[in-house]
Order: sequence, then structure tokens, then C-alpha cells
Amino acid sequence: MKKHIYIYSPSSAVRDKAAFRRGVKHLRSLGHEVELDPAALASHQRFAGDDATRIDAIARAAASRADVALISRGGYGLTRILDAIPFKAVAKAIDRGTQFVGLSDFTALQNALLARTGSVTWAGPALGEDFGAEAGVDEITQACFDDLLDGSGEGTGWRMPARDAPAMTPPPKSIGGAVLWGGNLCVLTSLLGTPHFPSIDKGVLFIEDVNEHPYRIERMLDQLRSAGVLARQKAVVFGQFTGIRKVPHDRGFGLQTVIDRLRDKLKVPVLSGLPFGHVPTKVMLPVGAKVDVAFDGRDVYVVWGHRHVGGH
Repeated sequence: MKKHIYIYSPSSAVRDKAAFRRGVKHLRSLGHEVELDPAALASHQRFAGDDATRIDAIARAAASRADVALISRGGYGLTRILDAIPFKAVAKAIDRGTQFVGLSDFTALQNALLARTGSVTWAGPALGEDFGAEAGVDEITQACFDDLLDGSGEGTGWRMPARDAPAMTPPPKSIGGAVLWGGNLCVLTSLLGTPHFPSIDKGVLFIEDVNEHPYRIERMLDQLRSAGVLARQKAVVFGQFTGIRKVPHDRGFGLQTVIDRLRDKLKVPVLSGLPFGHVPTKVMLPVGAKVDVAFDGRDVYVVWGHRHVGGH
């Protein structure tokens, strides 16, 4: 299953060079051809090269004819160059078979591409954070990535936390043919009101974030809710929200408070526990693809295998 994987850096500069090298070594040890973009380790201020450098890196990834274009890391940098990204070239590359994979800041490129072209990309691992992890690659993350490479991925599933069991009684109705979209909540919210925000009705919106206090998470969700985005979906799915630092005057206000309140405000199912975010265990999610969602008690299944994934 030897594949051509192109590594590029569209966002922040790679600071952990050791993790970068470990990631490259790991992928090569699996027999893959790993091609490094000439600017993969570039640095300008906090970015992986200046804006023009990173725009060119995205264009090279699109022209690489690789099986997978994989980001080195997330961070920040894509929202400031969205107006100049060659979306048509990226869409053509996806039509030819290149799968664009990433998370975090990559949410900006994914959703802008979906809004502009309808192309499907993959929310998934990054080179350093996942394949270069000092503790080794998470088995589920690797297995899901392998499924993408060999085309056998058909869906994902997880069990919602026990504390959210009441939200599944009675069980929500099954969902059919809904567009899966979303990603990092902060990045996604920053696109609202721009041409880069997808106009998705009756979709399945998944969200995750890191180092955001629950009150900031709630404020961003309220912005999406007040804009009418959340009520138009068939479901809202919480992934992993990590790095939360509680303070004494929270007095019990936390992420669960935010989730419970959102359930009170919305008529659509609000699900939790999706294994995706800034955590070792990441499933692969086709952003822009149509999926079906089924429920069995606390178990949730998202399936896309019987539908066309890739291209427009």
C-alpha cells in the first residue's frame, strides 16, 4: 500500500523539528513515498514563511499529484491568505485523487474550499502532532488514516459519555444524506459572514477546540446560533475540547453547562464524545461529504461508505 504523501506547511512555523522528523521517518517506515515541500520548514514571524510562501506551498501541494497532501501542523495563518488561495487548482487536484488532510487552522482552508467549490477534504491528523508524537502514533488514528489510503474507510462510530445519556432518550431519529462539515470552532466562527463560510442547510456540524474557556466556547456557539446556522442543521456534534483551565469564579460553569444550555436552545440533536480534536485519538471525517447518522442507545454511527467521497 505504498502511497505518495506530500508534506507542506500552510499555517504556523514548525517549532518541534524533532516531531517533524519523527513523523517523516514513521510514514517512510510504512513504505510510503514522503515528499517534503521546499518551504515545509520555512519561518517568518510566527508563520511557516510569509504569506506568498505559504500560498505557493498550497499550490505546489495541489500540483504534486500526491495521494495525500498532509499539513505539518496547524496554528494560525490560513485565514489571512484565504483571498489568494488557488481554490480551483486545489479542487482539480482533489478531482485527480489527491486527498487533503489536516485539522485545527486547516479548518479555514477546508470550509472555504467547500464554500467555493464543493470539494471534499478530510479532517484528520497532522504530521508532527500525530505521526511524530513522542509516545508513538495512536493505533486508531493510524488505522483510520490507513483506511483513507486504501479507500476502505466507510464511516466512524463512538459512544457518547454516560452523563449525556438523557439526551439520547428517546433516541434521535436517524439522519440521511446530510453534509458533514465543521472543524475547529474558533476558526470556523471567524469565517462567518464571509464568502469562505459554507452555506449548509440540514447538515451535520462537528466542532472541536483547544485552550478555549467554556465561556468563550459558549460565546462562539451563540454567535453561530444567533446567525441561524445551528438551527438549520440536522445535528451538532461536539468533538474534543481540551486544554480548558478552570478558575475559581466559574463556580461550576463548565463545558457541560455549555452543552446542556445549547440543548435547551436547539431543537436538533446535540451529540458529544466524537473522537476528534487536539487529542491523540482522531478519526477521519470527510468534510463536505454526505453522511448518514444512526443511533443505538449511546452509540452513534456516521456512515459515508456507500456514498461518493472525493471531488465535487
